[in-house]
Amino acid sequence: AVFAPIIASGHPLLLETLGPSGEVVETSSPLVEHLSSADWFLMIGTLLALVWIVLPIGSRGTRLGVVLAGALQGGLTIALVKLLKHLATGADAPQWAKTLLTDGIGSIPGPVVVSGAAALGVAALFVALVPTARNPGWRALAAIVPGVVAALATTLAWNVALPTFPYQAMERDAEARAIYTLVPWSPAQRFGDRNTKTLPPGSTSDQALQLNVTFDLAPIKPVARDRLPELIERTEDLPVAAATRDALLERLGALFDESTAPNGGQIQTALESVLAGSGRVYALGTDEAGQDVLSQLIHASRLALSVGFVATSIAVLIGITMGALMGYFGGMIDLLLYRVVEIFMAIPVLVILIVAAGVLPRNLYVMMAIIGCFTWQTAARFTRAEFFKLRNQDFVQSAQAMGLPLRSILFKHMLPNGVTPVLVDASFLIAAAILIESFISFLGLGPPEQASWGKLLAEATGETGTFSWWLAIFPGFAIFLTVLAYNLVGEALRDAIDPKLKKARV
Repeated sequence: AVFAPIIASGHPLLLETLGPSGEVVETSSPLVEHLSSADWFLMIGTLLALVWIVLPIGSRGTRLGVVLAGALQGGLTIALVKLLKHLATGADAPQWAKTLLTDGIGSIPGPVVVSGAAALGVAALFVALVPTARNPGWRALAAIVPGVVAALATTLAWNVALPTFPYQAMERDAEARAIYTLVPWSPAQRFGDRNTKTLPPGSTSDQALQLNVTFDLAPIKPVARDRLPELIERTEDLPVAAATRDALLERLGALFDESTAPNGGQIQTALESVLAGSGRVYALGTDEAGQDVLSQLIHASRLALSVGFVATSIAVLIGITMGALMGYFGGMIDLLLYRVVEIFMAIPVLVILIVAAGVLPRNLYVMMAIIGCFTWQTAARFTRAEFFKLRNQDFVQSAQAMGLPLRSILFKHMLPNGVTPVLVDASFLIAAAILIESFISFLGLGPPEQASWGKLLAEATGETGTFSWWLAIFPGFAIFLTVLAYNLVGEALRDAIDPKLKKARV
């Protein structure tokens, strides 16, 4: 999911532009040029996070907390930079802001100034508010590194080119040579605008192109040898590679050697057989719009996991806060807040999402917020039960006697001793959020213009009623494996926390 833009972006990893005589005029990497700031931050941040996790510095929980805080800091920095860029480039933007973006400060370019200022401000906020480490030096370093990575990501992707895909046409016309990744397609890339049916796994781009080409065979009944130049002239209009066109002309010539009057069906068969063996392969076929299924599966994993993790984070945050207050105070506060929990338990999340799709903007953030705000009840009940057991412990009463503030007692002393059941439940919440997102996308109410496993499942039965098995099996298998994996993680965590459960099953 993190490296999806590199694996399947539709842009060549290396593009060599050729001159009239075949010499290399320019070498570029369109894939790198089209990466967004979020892509850069995710890729660089993931590599640094993996190194940080394996380093023997502090406890594993502390290292994981630093990674999560850094991810949140980087996301806020990128969002702030985009907001500042939008405000500075708008029609009503002040002149000094436009001058800052174009001229910068001294020898420092404008994008570097804006990205650096935003990263510095967010990093200062995290140094002051987020306890990433007790040592001030480590605390500052833990905030500086994500800030530098976020500033670098926004600077590299300041002027991202529009996602055009002219590379195969350039290859066909011998204007360029391209080297692609393992998946040479983008999830939104269509070979033509008139595709009327899906293509099965193993099909090629030239087969998809054939759906968009009108090869008029009506007047050829039968074909005489003197009509061959006319056929050749028609094949010149086929926008296929030169090697494919030569193979087709060779096959047409062979037909005249075998028969003096090949009919239109023979010529059509020759066209189909040649096109079937040329072009780039759709490993898992295409959907109704002619878009590559494998590329959409890879990019949809980012959507599914983003919804799962972000929605679960929101739910856990709300649930822990509500459960901590109920379990610590008890009495009337517990009674009132638990009625709130019961009210939210009675609200069906799917119905809320369906209603929101018709009222609110249909984007990823609205879906994350709704799922997170209506699935926190389990986390609240687990936290409430744990805090009921902990509030009479000696360390809690000692903290109260010392006059520590309430937030310190709840979240610094009690929460680390009672958060374990919530973490176990979080893995099941992630799986549930992924299922909810897939169901909403299956109904056609998910984020538009974004690849989704549920959307692919919905296209398995087309408008004509034909069933495309590859659009049902591959997305369904992806949903099954992902949900199964998180459920197994939850089972393993539950066994590790409570060995009695494991012994009982054995």
